[in-house]
Amino acid sequence: MGNFFSAQVLMNLPMGEKAPVLTTGAGHPTGDKLNTLTVGGRGPLLVQDNVFIDEMAHFDRERIPERVVHAKGAGAFGYFEVTHDITQYTKAKVFDRIGKKTEIGVRFSTVAGEAGSADTVRDPRGFAVKFYTEEGIWDLVGNNTPIFFIRDAILFPSFIHSQKRNPQTHLKDPDMVWDFWSLRPESLHQVTLLFSDRGIPNGFRFMNGYGSHTFKLVNAKNEAVYCKFHYKTDQGIKNLSVEEADRLVVQDPDYAIRDLFQAIAKKDFPSWTMYIQVMTFQQAEECSFNPFDLTKVWPHSEYPLIPVGKLVLNRNPENYFAEVEQIAFDPSNMPPGIEPSPDKMLQGRLFSYPDTHRHRLGTNYLHLPVNCPRKMAAVSNYQQDGPMCIFSTPSNVPNYFPNSFTSPQHDQKCKESAFSISGYGDVDRHDSSAEDNVSQVRVFYKKTLNKEERQRLCENIAMHLKDAQIFIQERAVKNFREVHPGFGNRIQTLLDKHNQACGKKEPLHNYTRCSS
Repeated sequence: MGNFFSAQVLMNLPMGEKAPVLTTGAGHPTGDKLNTLTVGGRGPLLVQDNVFIDEMAHFDRERIPERVVHAKGAGAFGYFEVTHDITQYTKAKVFDRIGKKTEIGVRFSTVAGEAGSADTVRDPRGFAVKFYTEEGIWDLVGNNTPIFFIRDAILFPSFIHSQKRNPQTHLKDPDMVWDFWSLRPESLHQVTLLFSDRGIPNGFRFMNGYGSHTFKLVNAKNEAVYCKFHYKTDQGIKNLSVEEADRLVVQDPDYAIRDLFQAIAKKDFPSWTMYIQVMTFQQAEECSFNPFDLTKVWPHSEYPLIPVGKLVLNRNPENYFAEVEQIAFDPSNMPPGIEPSPDKMLQGRLFSYPDTHRHRLGTNYLHLPVNCPRKMAAVSNYQQDGPMCIFSTPSNVPNYFPNSFTSPQHDQKCKESAFSISGYGDVDRHDSSAEDNVSQVRVFYKKTLNKEERQRLCENIAMHLKDAQIFIQERAVKNFREVHPGFGNRIQTLLDKHNQACGKKEPLHNYTRCSS
């Protein structure tokens, strides 16, 4: 890797041909790109130095705004291949025949940390897939967990603020984290999963992915069902211990990015098997829990996994900034046959994601090569102009719709499926905080985890919760006791030992910490 750039230059330069002349961004040849134009050897610069201005103006803009969440990540490209027929559920052409392959781009990420944070922190992992289908882009944007901390999108900004840095101290603040989590018991399921052994995946190749939300599939007969998407890693699940993760924070903070890149470079191509779960509208009405609640899973015993296909990553990015930093995923990008459900978190993301991209990348972010549809899915709309407009529209055709000259035709087969809203109740701000927040967490604690895993879970929670103030500790423990008395009691015992050791008692100043 050390000779990569020199090798590329030599490889691209024909034998006997001279090296190209340095130019400005506009292609103007430059006679000297080592020295600025000044009044004498020691005098001030001249504003007419377009070589310097061209260089600096571009340099000043080399960094686009960092993603608010999922700031650090890795990307790779490959294909999705259909292995099982699901056309009974959806008319989406990406699934229309066994053996069909579709190009994909995938970005993995950590969630809460900044772009320079370590890959091995305890944090959910983003798992976003961009399918370049013949009917346009399909972005299936999820995580390595099938659930999330909240169920209503209006809480998302506050949730993220609580996980970021304290606005006064600019430090990560356990008070903020646990204050929010303990005030919103709906977070119990994801918090419990996060502090289990599964909370620190061993890189990106050894973890599952989930579309997480509930979606709607519509077939060619306009029959609809609800659906969840899963990708099961073919490499097997591997997690890091707390000790291993801490060591890598120091020795190799880019461990996950490096592991993915090197595996693909060695042609050890990672893959995942895609499955769906299906729920009929009737089953949704009779379901014992809200099937559109992102803090819940659909039990596999009632809604079994149905195999669909395989995702394979076989190409590393050639330019990280162009293909990974600028790749933009948008859950509202769904081809005909895939539609949103009433999932409140999904409904919120349908707006917030493209709105974020227009701020971060520009109005025409879909013109960027990594984001735009492939040629087989030609774009035909009346959007024009704006920053970074790459695709030009001839000025001798109308720029409005409808018009009497060149109007594209509607395709009635692509209309969204109609659905009734009777029975949904009044339009109101319905409070979801009192819904069942503990039953599925109790199953995970008692039946999914063994004795040793439960002990490590409690230790992990206590080690993080110990730095919050005691009244926040007590509220959090109360929530864990609601899940299972032994769960909360174990955590409380560990907290008592710490609090006694450092003499921690109320009242405690908001930013006082016990060093241990």
